[in-house]
Amino acid sequence: MTNHPNHPNHLNNPNRPFPLRPEPLHVPDEVLDDLRRRLLTTKWPPAAGPDDGTYGVRADHLRELVTYWADGFDWRAAERAINAYEHYKVDVGGVPVHFMRKPGVGPDPVPLILSHGWPWTFWHWSKVIDPLADPAAHGGDPAEAFDVIVPSLPGFGFSTPLTSRPDMNFWKIADVWHELMTGVLGHDRYAAAGCDVGALITGQLGHKYADELYAIHIGSAQKLTMFNGDRAWDLSGGMPIPDGLPPEVHARFVELDRRFAVHLAAHVLAPATLGYGLADSPAGMLAWILERWTKWSDNHGDVETVFTKDDLLTHATIFWAGDAIGSSIRTYANNNRYPWTPSHDRRPVVEAPTGITFVGYENPPGVTTGEQRIRGFLDGDRAAWYNHADITCHDRGGHFIPWEIPGEWVTDLRRTFRPYRH
Repeated sequence: MTNHPNHPNHLNNPNRPFPLRPEPLHVPDEVLDDLRRRLLTTKWPPAAGPDDGTYGVRADHLRELVTYWADGFDWRAAERAINAYEHYKVDVGGVPVHFMRKPGVGPDPVPLILSHGWPWTFWHWSKVIDPLADPAAHGGDPAEAFDVIVPSLPGFGFSTPLTSRPDMNFWKIADVWHELMTGVLGHDRYAAAGCDVGALITGQLGHKYADELYAIHIGSAQKLTMFNGDRAWDLSGGMPIPDGLPPEVHARFVELDRRFAVHLAAHVLAPATLGYGLADSPAGMLAWILERWTKWSDNHGDVETVFTKDDLLTHATIFWAGDAIGSSIRTYANNNRYPWTPSHDRRPVVEAPTGITFVGYENPPGVTTGEQRIRGFLDGDRAAWYNHADITCHDRGGHFIPWEIPGEWVTDLRRTFRPYRH
């Protein structure tokens, strides 16, 4: 690993103005009016079979949310909360990029870019932005402040329309992020963190641009080749479940396959076909992403213990208002169509110091404790990809880690970066 030079970042100078002018977000009234009209005229399929979630999203829950979305949910209130932060829209090499910012409050804030996943929005980071940017106001050390940059991935949220670059995928997004942080914002070095697809983006930053990063922190630690190959939609690689497993281990294999198989296959193989329907029907779009929020969060059978109705519909409205659902799912196909290739042949592949947060809800079959999860990772073939700085596993929390367990995420991230800030 190449040693980084010890120098301050010139944007950390409090006397230097931020180089962009903020633009508060505002969804036009006509977009909201059209959304309401479509919700009120939703064509519901005839009831068939048990409405218990075994066939997909429960009809009663979806109808309840659609009704509330049309005549109860207050987007303008959500918009005001979102606009409590700075927002910017820039063109980065032909790619439209929206990002949210919270300036760091401390003697030398480190620039930090946070990358979300799917079906996330930039707002999934909202619970960790304040303590990361202003730790002293949340019982922390001001010396650990970050200048927090939270973009919408290209083709997601308000980083739309993505018409001139329909080939965007996770490793190409990493190039856009690096240009944003170094070219547009002028940072010499920066920090990066991410979850889900955002963890792959962050890992690629740590692979290709390690010398310009302090460190990275990710919510999982997949190989960057995860989407390479002819069967990228099948996390098992086409392998059958082994015979003779204990019943609980066999059941866990089946549970995890069912949790991810549907969206991976559709997104990798036919995103445009799916996108036509989801872009036309807000109820259909909500059903598709609600299924993931429901199945992927650690909610013990009630998604509204993790995401309130207002939370769910805030994220859904961001997808709808940005006309982002089609271009967001297309990134899966592009991850496979344009396979990842290394920028160097050194080891580890991801040279930047890497912190990792695991959560028990995503434990693989046969793993029941955090210690087992960490040991299994270290003994497996993924560990050698990363320059480990810190590894933690929490018993609670699901796929949306900074939303579900924000305090733990902030603590883990701070611990990762503490030795590398100077």
